[in-house]
Amino acid sequence: MKTAVCPGSFDPVTKGHIDVIRRTLKLFDKVIVVVMENYHKHRYCFTAEERVALLRRCLTDYERVEVDLYGGLLVDYVHKRGADAVVKGLRAVSDFEDEFQQALTNKQLNPDFETVFITASAEYMFLSSSVVKQVCEFGGDISEFVPAAVCDDIVNRIRERKSVG
Repeated sequence: MKTAVCPGSFDPVTKGHIDVIRRTLKLFDKVIVVVMENYHKHRYCFTAEERVALLRRCLTDYERVEVDLYGGLLVDYVHKRGADAVVKGLRAVSDFEDEFQQALTNKQLNPDFETVFITASAEYMFLSSSVVKQVCEFGGDISEFVPAAVCDDIVNRIRERKSVG
C-alpha cells in the first residue's frame, strides 16, 4: 500500500487544502494529513488539537485519510509512519522556492525521502490561510474559501480574536 503524508499548519483549513488532499488520494492508497507546528508562525488562531479536529470534520467522507499531529522533524515522522512520499500543494512560484528548499533539506536528512508537488487547482491558486484570516477579520464572507463543515467555527474564532486584541 502506497502512503503519502500531507503536512501543514492548516490554520485554518481551506478548500485548497481539501482539494490537494482529494487529488492526492488519486495517486496513493492512503493519505495521512499531519498538522505540524511551524516555528516561523508565532500566532496561531487554533491550537494544534483544534486544527486536527477541524480537519477530521472536513474529511469524514474520505475513508483512506487519517489526520494526525506531530511536533518534530517531518523526515522523522515519514520514517516512523513508513510513508512513501510527502505531498505538498503549490500555488505560486514563491511557494515553490520555499517548498523546494525544504524538499532538498529533507532529502539530505534522509536519501529515501521523496517529495511530490501538486499544483493548486485554478480556483484555489490565490487561496491561503492568511487570506482567509484577513478577509474574515474585516468582515468578509469566507464561505467560498473554507469547507462548510467548519466555516462557522473559523468565523467565530477569527472575529473573537479580532475583538479581543
